[in-house]
Amino acid sequence: MATKKKKKLQPKIGLKTILNYSPNFYSTKRNIKQIKFIIFHYTGMKKESAAIKRLTSIQSEVSSHYFIKYNGEIINLVPDLYTAWHAGSSYWKNFKSLNKNSIGIEISNPGHNFKYKKFTKMQINSLLKLSKFLIKKYKINLENILGHSDIAPNRKKDPGEKFPWKYLAKNKIGIWHKLSNNALKKNRILNIDDVSKKLFYKNLFQIGYSRNLPKNTDKNKYLNFLVKAFQRRFRQELVNGKIDKECLLISENLLNKSDKFS
Repeated sequence: MATKKKKKLQPKIGLKTILNYSPNFYSTKRNIKQIKFIIFHYTGMKKESAAIKRLTSIQSEVSSHYFIKYNGEIINLVPDLYTAWHAGSSYWKNFKSLNKNSIGIEISNPGHNFKYKKFTKMQINSLLKLSKFLIKKYKINLENILGHSDIAPNRKKDPGEKFPWKYLAKNKIGIWHKLSNNALKKNRILNIDDVSKKLFYKNLFQIGYSRNLPKNTDKNKYLNFLVKAFQRRFRQELVNGKIDKECLLISENLLNKSDKFS
């Protein structure tokens, strides 16, 4: 395991990247083919400096591969071919414990507990460049660009409903639905029957959200976490944990089941 830290500017992927290695990663190098996901996080801490300190402290036992500061600077914390500790207990499709199959990107933001705010333009510009580079280098499927709340909905809210998923998808980073704003608003808060709700959950599992019930977690609570995770990702205007017709239509459209309102 690496313990030595360096801090210098070096040219990389067309950006100035600060190298500040964290000791928190597994020392065994992984095969390039193992890298199948990119996971976005926010730091959820009041101060950016404190977040960097935590991610580079051996006592914290947490890290990520990259950290994007408010001013857009990118810190490389863990080399890509080593497993960083950023996802924890996590599931997506047939994958579990996604650390070994993913690259984690932390974005400086106080998060929901400390006056959650919009990500800066400089952060998003850097995220675009970094993500495009990683997608091309590791041939990552756009459906495998995820948020922490997607893979751990019972534990996490990040990167949250202010994260620009739609904008990123337009730039070929991640996925988004093809429904018009009029169709979305028209179907928002419209109740659906129990059969349609079951169909919605089936769609979520087909998209990739996990049906595995975490230990010591009530099933109904977990399903509510799932709905909120979906909404934070694909219906950001209203995150209430309630399934309505808008949510159902979005889930269908993401699976190419319905282009009726596109």
